[in-house]
Amino acid sequence: MAATQATKAADDAYDVIVLGAGPTGENLADRAHAAGLSAVVVESELVGGECSYWACMPSKALLRPVTARSESRRVPGLKDAADVALDAPAVLAHRDAFTSYWKDDGQVRWLDSLGIDLVRGQGRLAGPRRVVVDGGRVLTARHAVAVCTGSRAVLPPIPGLAEARPWTSRDATSAKSVPGRLVVVGGGVVGVEMATAWRALGASVTLLVRGDGLLPRMEPFAGHLVAESLAEAGVFLRTGVEVREVRREAPGGPVTVLLDSDDEIVADELLIATGRAPRTEDIGLDTVGLAPGSWLDVDDSCRVTGVTGGWLYGVGDVNHRALLTHQGKYQARIAGAAIAARARGVPILESDRWGAHAATADTLAVPQVVFSDPEAASVGLTAAAAEKAGYRTRVVDQDLAAVAGASLYADGYRGRARMVVDLDREVLLGATFVGFGVGELLHSATVAVAGEVPVERLWHAVPSYPTISEVWLRLLEAYRG
Repeated sequence: MAATQATKAADDAYDVIVLGAGPTGENLADRAHAAGLSAVVVESELVGGECSYWACMPSKALLRPVTARSESRRVPGLKDAADVALDAPAVLAHRDAFTSYWKDDGQVRWLDSLGIDLVRGQGRLAGPRRVVVDGGRVLTARHAVAVCTGSRAVLPPIPGLAEARPWTSRDATSAKSVPGRLVVVGGGVVGVEMATAWRALGASVTLLVRGDGLLPRMEPFAGHLVAESLAEAGVFLRTGVEVREVRREAPGGPVTVLLDSDDEIVADELLIATGRAPRTEDIGLDTVGLAPGSWLDVDDSCRVTGVTGGWLYGVGDVNHRALLTHQGKYQARIAGAAIAARARGVPILESDRWGAHAATADTLAVPQVVFSDPEAASVGLTAAAAEKAGYRTRVVDQDLAAVAGASLYADGYRGRARMVVDLDREVLLGATFVGFGVGELLHSATVAVAGEVPVERLWHAVPSYPTISEVWLRLLEAYRG
């Protein structure tokens, strides 16, 4: 019996324990395993996480037919053919296929192929380097425990809202049918993308925004251009309003939204897209001196500060540095390398801000694409953020429609580009693009910002003609005067 217990304890000891099998957790386990460390992943839902089943993949599967039709309507020879209603059942089936029908068999096979163990259940910290799964199995970590549990949608404290059972982002991306009337609350990425998708699929959509515009974290012109397009598509946009109360008399029945202006809006569904909270409320943070439900404060290697022994990491959404799937995966690569280096006793390259152990891009070079119609894409600092940070800058704008490649891409192309230049170093601090297809322009800007490429060297990066990327030449010409 004693020998069996000893073997069991040895089997449940790993170099690294990862809580959460979303893209962040998967990538961290992969990096740790590639460095020669043993790893186990604990997951209470589907392997693949929020991105695979309720966020990135299903939302973009819903949106791609929307943007394809919109662009086709502006191409000679296709205008009449594209002027048809979307086949909503076909679009929803396409969405279902991209979520693997909410089954994670493929993702599990990927973990198996790497030799990474999977334990299903709710994992909770139970003191230093210990994780208990559903009150039973106990896992111990030789080197690190990484919290990669992500974030969840938050419902604001509006009277009647919780009882009305509104949609959150998960419901909006997984709904099985098109609502006749949909009210969307929130002018950020989720609100804009879901208003775009469901309006194109046939819903009457009202978008309510507390502020004065959309996409507040981007350059103001991005929100303005997207708002114009949403209005042309038939979305009723109201800014500067707040929801005062929500009423729903019967489950599945109409929902009434009361505004602070005393107006009432009746809809079939209500989507709340106003914020996120970390999924850390039930993972045992109190056993290591941290507050349950809190964001995790981390250093640039994603190691949680204030925990004795330096064994706990908070990676992805839970650290609130950059709530994006690709940034979580990036942090996982950084944290995985740091965990492996510390396990081998290799010095951490803390002095190298762009080195293998520092997630510097989280603060200086975060890229994001909003898959609206048209797309909005940005990386780095906006003009306002750069000024607030104390940089001496010059802002250069360009009408994308004036670029030959854009006029060929679509008749009546509308768009805009901006670069923000640090005048003292003459490198890019940020770039923003709005227009059809600009998401594929963004990585060149990301390379320029993260690589701190001098503007004079960018002059030698010749864009192909006639492509939309020729906007780079126009921006640089304007900068040089």
